[in-house]
Amino acid sequence: MADKAREKALKKMAAKPPVDPEVEAKRREARLAREAAAAEKSAARREAIAKAKAEKIAAAEAAAEAAAIPEPTEEELKAKRDAKYAARKARKKRG
Repeated sequence: MADKAREKALKKMAAKPPVDPEVEAKRREARLAREAAAAEKSAARREAIAKAKAEKIAAAEAAAEAAAIPEPTEEELKAKRDAKYAARKARKKRG
């Protein structure tokens, strides 16, 4: 059964007229043009994605840098404690 099908397919292929070289060249040119356009589109898309990713990372770094609150120094902590203490004493004195 498979041999008959194989023979039939081979006969069908042999009976097929050969492709005209001129037509084949045009098809090849068209295929190459399509592939080049697809490659260019793909490269542009990859570039756009990379640019967007870089911008996103830069924005995240800038936001992190802006949000970073420096730790208060010992002097600042002492000044804050002293101000609280002075305010508490002033309230006691008035009240």
